[in-house]
Amino acid sequence: MVTWIKSSYSGDNGGNCIEVAPGFPGLVPVRDSKAPEGPAVVFDRAAWEMFVHSL
Repeated sequence: MVTWIKSSYSGDNGGNCIEVAPGFPGLVPVRDSKAPEGPAVVFDRAAWEMFVHSL
């Protein structure tokens, strides 16, 4: 079973949020919190860290 975590900066107002799933060594699964049954995108950890750093 995958546990999805939403950012602590996200509110409960149904806004534009993403969720990540920890526990996958070297990988970061990401999905749209508004579409939990939809697809997930999987980044390698280095690409995810570069993406987050660029924000």
